[in-house]
Amino acid sequence: MAPIEPPQTHSCDIAIIGGGIAGLWLLNRLVHVGYNAILFEQTALGNDQTVASQGMIHGGIKYTLSGALTGASEAIADMPNHWRACLAGNGDVDLRGAATLSDCFYLWSSNSALSRMSTFLASKATRGRVNKVGKKDRPALFQHPEFSGSLYQLVDMVLDVPTVVKALADNHPDRIFKIDWAQASWQRLPNQSMAIDFQHNGHHFRLAPRQVVLSAGQGNEALLKELGITSPRMQRRPLQQVMVKHHHPHHFYGHCLGTETTPRLTISSHPCTDGSQVWYLGGTLAEKGAHQTAEEVIACAKRELADLMPWLDLSDARWASLPVDRAEPRQRNFARPDKAFASRAEGCANVIVAWPTKLTLSPNLADEVMALLRTMGIEPSCPGIPVLDFLERPPLAPTPWQTAFGD
Repeated sequence: MAPIEPPQTHSCDIAIIGGGIAGLWLLNRLVHVGYNAILFEQTALGNDQTVASQGMIHGGIKYTLSGALTGASEAIADMPNHWRACLAGNGDVDLRGAATLSDCFYLWSSNSALSRMSTFLASKATRGRVNKVGKKDRPALFQHPEFSGSLYQLVDMVLDVPTVVKALADNHPDRIFKIDWAQASWQRLPNQSMAIDFQHNGHHFRLAPRQVVLSAGQGNEALLKELGITSPRMQRRPLQQVMVKHHHPHHFYGHCLGTETTPRLTISSHPCTDGSQVWYLGGTLAEKGAHQTAEEVIACAKRELADLMPWLDLSDARWASLPVDRAEPRQRNFARPDKAFASRAEGCANVIVAWPTKLTLSPNLADEVMALLRTMGIEPSCPGIPVLDFLERPPLAPTPWQTAFGD
């Protein structure tokens, strides 16, 4: 019997599992301050929750629909400014290659639904963050005489998410690898830390990172199970978004206020290669649609748009839906987390488990992980990128509308 070949062992400071915006942002932050960090993605960069995002980088006003500031709103109040600095090349991550779809977005509603909030939206608490829009300054979509509601502008922004993913990945392409778990496996070392073993052309390679960060969104659930980690745990918040492909010229980004504490409907506009655009619909529509069939949630979306914008002809539009799960740290009573989450895993000496909870908070997630590393006394130390040339580079994930409509 041939002797078992000992593994060729490589090391690094941090190995990140998951190539969404959260993992890519963290990679950029770590490398910038000197850590030897690498990232593994099993399918495509930005896949699942990242590309399913509407790209709205907001400061929390959408969480004030009860008429008061909440923990969630205050936790992310400075996020738009943080992202703007990065887009200008002056932040802790370089996002100069990313595109902005809109420098603002809107809140709108009928006068009756908005009346309960009008005093709050005009208060000192929202000053500088929300501005009422006069009739002559409304976007073209709401210049129609049939619109009799009120419109507020939020001084936040909407990003083209695929270009954000590409910009983050392009900063460190030599540190991003595609991992095939059919050819790779976790190994628990005697000190209870985790390593990753790779098999390639009959050779055995081992990566022994000082720390592993699980930032794979809903993929963390399977990773936690495989590693036998029972804390922290994950919860899913299911949604079913609706996509409307049309040839109207209206590029619009906004939340429609209803009677609930979440927006009745959220619209973001995304360009297609054939010159048309897709309206991507979220909000309460998507939350209630999570347990509907595609046909049912699309029918609800048609009724909502016909009710809210009866002057808009969508008879020639194409429709599709996208089920997606938001992955979050487990909360008591299934509550919404107020901020990004990162925690050491129980039972694994070198594993951190992280969820950003929302796109806007990706910078906050990096702060949380780096604070943990400092607490553990883990400073940059391992020079040189591990030699993993046998691994491929992951592609960029297609957008949901590219998948649904083919363009």
